[in-house]
Amino acid sequence: MFGKLLALFAITFLINPIKAEDQSLPGRQVETSLSVSDGGKMPYLIYLPSDYTAKGDEVPFILFLHGRGESRGPLSLVTKWGPPRRLDAGEQMKYIVVSPQCPIESRWASDDQQARLKELLAYLDETYNIDKDRMYLTGLSMGGYGSWRLAADEPQIFAAVAPICGVGDPADAKKLLRVPIWAWHGTDDNVVPLSGSLDMINAIAAAGGKRARLTTLEHVGHNSWSAAYQPNDLYKWFDLHTASGNK
Repeated sequence: MFGKLLALFAITFLINPIKAEDQSLPGRQVETSLSVSDGGKMPYLIYLPSDYTAKGDEVPFILFLHGRGESRGPLSLVTKWGPPRRLDAGEQMKYIVVSPQCPIESRWASDDQQARLKELLAYLDETYNIDKDRMYLTGLSMGGYGSWRLAADEPQIFAAVAPICGVGDPADAKKLLRVPIWAWHGTDDNVVPLSGSLDMINAIAAAGGKRARLTTLEHVGHNSWSAAYQPNDLYKWFDLHTASGNK
């Protein structure tokens, strides 16, 4: 599953080994960072289930991409919303949850951050006991943009994707035909218009896709992520899907 990513970065790893300042501990969400090949660092939160062991059963995985507001400050801001919020409150999850932070001068959908995300995924695959058949991607607002792009670039990796109030490129629709997608958007969003999600869902349907859905939240503004992430519906939906089932 990760052959493509590992091949892309194998030479980089040999020439300039990528290292993490890794202090991950089962049952806790902790801060760490990855030194990447562009000379910078990607800070991220990582959570390992309390029963995680390197030689135990493979563990499902969630990659969460935050919104623009969580770029403006320390890594701890990433716990404001989404899965890291629940983990920060002490909830235990069965997933490995990784929540990187995008620098304020860039965006998740930009080339530089997409490259960093792919390096991070390759590193995590080498380091942790991840179930490659059950890898899930989600993000809100700016992270929704990044989720649409990463899913289109690497559709074979993710078992399911949930872009929350984001925008993708309708030209990517054919790449996403086999990927289960659950988009969320508020009808009264005046930051990222509802058309950002509608255009993607409609483009996928027009291309023959039958696995993309959109939940529109009536009279809800930009914050559609509280409705998406706080109940357990989305996580239960993730659990229904495997990458091997998307072929």
